[in-house]
Amino acid sequence: MMVFLRRGSVTAILIGVLWTFVIATTVAVSLSFATGEAFRPSLFGSLIWGAGLGLACLPGPRWKPMLAGLTVVIACLLGVGPMVIADTVSVFSTLVGALAAAGFSALGLWMILDDVVFGANNRHAFEAAVIRFCTGFGYIFFTAIVVIPFYVMVLTSLKNQSELIQNPLDFSIDLSKGTDLFRSYNELFVKFNFGEYLLNSFAISVLTVIITLLFAVPGAYAVARLRFRGQVMFSRSILLIYMVPMIVLALPIYIAYSMTGLRNTMTGIIMIYPVTTIPVALYMLQGYFRGLPAEVEEAGLMDGLSRLRVIWKITLPLSLPAMASVSLYVFMIAWNEFLLAFMLLDDPSKFTLTRGIASLNSSEIPRQHLMAGSVIATVPIMIIFLGLERFMTKGLTAGSVKG
Repeated sequence: MMVFLRRGSVTAILIGVLWTFVIATTVAVSLSFATGEAFRPSLFGSLIWGAGLGLACLPGPRWKPMLAGLTVVIACLLGVGPMVIADTVSVFSTLVGALAAAGFSALGLWMILDDVVFGANNRHAFEAAVIRFCTGFGYIFFTAIVVIPFYVMVLTSLKNQSELIQNPLDFSIDLSKGTDLFRSYNELFVKFNFGEYLLNSFAISVLTVIITLLFAVPGAYAVARLRFRGQVMFSRSILLIYMVPMIVLALPIYIAYSMTGLRNTMTGIIMIYPVTTIPVALYMLQGYFRGLPAEVEEAGLMDGLSRLRVIWKITLPLSLPAMASVSLYVFMIAWNEFLLAFMLLDDPSKFTLTRGIASLNSSEIPRQHLMAGSVIATVPIMIIFLGLERFMTKGLTAGSVKG
């Protein structure tokens, strides 16, 4: 069976059909979202076009490209394509869809089948083609599951109530409305105090990062460098504490906060958030501290520095990548936290951003306001993550490799 599949013609046909269907699906979904018109992939059309394009991308007998081209021409004459396009779709959208489906299919197959020949192929060429196909499919699939929900969220936030009621599945955008597109965002800041929610979330997240580092840095250093009774047990129990679901602790926290008067206060939120972030910060930092050369710290101690001065002047400067990654991770946890904020905050003046978005989930508030609030909550943390992603990656991998 494997020998049969390794024949170039069979490989080209199978991969050609699969890849063409993937591209047709991608183009159809993209154009449906962008134009609001009806596009859908065609399995029969992808079968014909994929087989023809796959064979056309292979070097081999002279009649082979002619046969492949003839197949595609016959398919065009019969009106069979990799996509089914409704008659109501405009000529321009139809042309763009057809060219995109055919062009990206041909370009992808030309790259995927680069080492495959028409006849028998060795195992390396066959596996290389399969790997390229899986890689391309993976890029498309994971990009789609990330981009499509965000695209729907953004486009929904730019519509008005009548447009959503008329056609909820139309995600095209009308640029002629100008600044009126951002009406939902303006109303969130003017009528729903989202500026105050942003400031609350930012202040709480920054304070959570500071408090977490104040406790996590000395704790992680002690576990990594010092020797004391119960060190191994403490080190192993850090992550186990973090794995306890917060929903299990929700009721005791609510009762304790209600009895002590901390519920519905910013102080209570700032006190409880570090409890959820310190264990993971300890776990991340101790691995990095173990990877730092102990000889550098010992040299500092021999020069007369105290242990605290060694940590301040030597260890922390060397740990900046890890500190940046931990800070970013803790900030993201605090920024996106919802359960505790929803449970402990009732006063709108003290709402965090996630709690404020939850208050928009009402039949009395238009759906586009909820989507606009979600965009406001997502974009800042996305910008911060993309800006500091290199520090996060370096900090996370350094501790795991060296430790």
